[in-house]
Amino acid sequence: MAAPPAVGESKNYLSRFVTLAWQSLAQLVRSPSHSRRAEAARRAARHVLWLTAGLGGAVIVLMYAIDVWEISQMPKRGTPSLWWVRILTDFGKDEYVLAVLGVLLIAVAVVAPALDGIKRSLLLGLGTRLQFLFCAVAVSSLVTEVLKYCVGRGRPFVGGEANAFHFSHFAGNPAYFSFPSGHATTAFALAFAVSALWPRARVAMAVYAAIIAATRLVLLAHHPSDVVAGALIGIIGAMFVRYWFAARRLGFAIQLDGSIVPLVGPSSGRLKRVAGGHFAP
Repeated sequence: MAAPPAVGESKNYLSRFVTLAWQSLAQLVRSPSHSRRAEAARRAARHVLWLTAGLGGAVIVLMYAIDVWEISQMPKRGTPSLWWVRILTDFGKDEYVLAVLGVLLIAVAVVAPALDGIKRSLLLGLGTRLQFLFCAVAVSSLVTEVLKYCVGRGRPFVGGEANAFHFSHFAGNPAYFSFPSGHATTAFALAFAVSALWPRARVAMAVYAAIIAATRLVLLAHHPSDVVAGALIGIIGAMFVRYWFAARRLGFAIQLDGSIVPLVGPSSGRLKRVAGGHFAP
């Protein structure tokens, strides 16, 4: 979320708001401009390849060797004493996470036009970070929803027995939306995205994602392989969005070796001072 070019003091609040909102959306779809984006793409592709090979292999092993055994060890679905787990699991629900991020983005859009100088630039930098978090979760969740519909894997004990290979492709029935786990996708996408912006939060976010994944197993909402697949999609989706932002110089910088690191300070929103003391991309 960057400031529009040469926003002057003579413009009223409404004009500033409209211009800012337009520029904030336009910056996400403009052509990439970073000179080292090719190096970053190659580095990201290698990481995706290793992740897919490792976690993809784990998904296959889990489906054949672990899924049926694991779900047989869990408490019965609807066990009253698990009420707190049902509350906890909602912290990984994509609708709730996206709603919170969306409200924060709207708050930034409403407040920023009323500010000037460094306060405005700092708030817009925060807005860029929120855009990244929102897109990382939204893109990953969209891919997961498409896969759920196409794969059509039955949730644990759908059909009355522990069967890891109960499929009904393109059924459109929530009972067959087991693969991959949407909550795991959201949790791991958010965990990766937050850690990409604030590396010191990595441990806390990893714990958060692991807890959300565990709740899906305890509640018999998913098989272990569903959760691992959701984690894989969440991480890759967030990686893609991070590259997208870095290639457009939004919130991230690309180093000589192609690694992507977060920008700090007002520059995180690609802001620079222009004539009159205002900030623009």
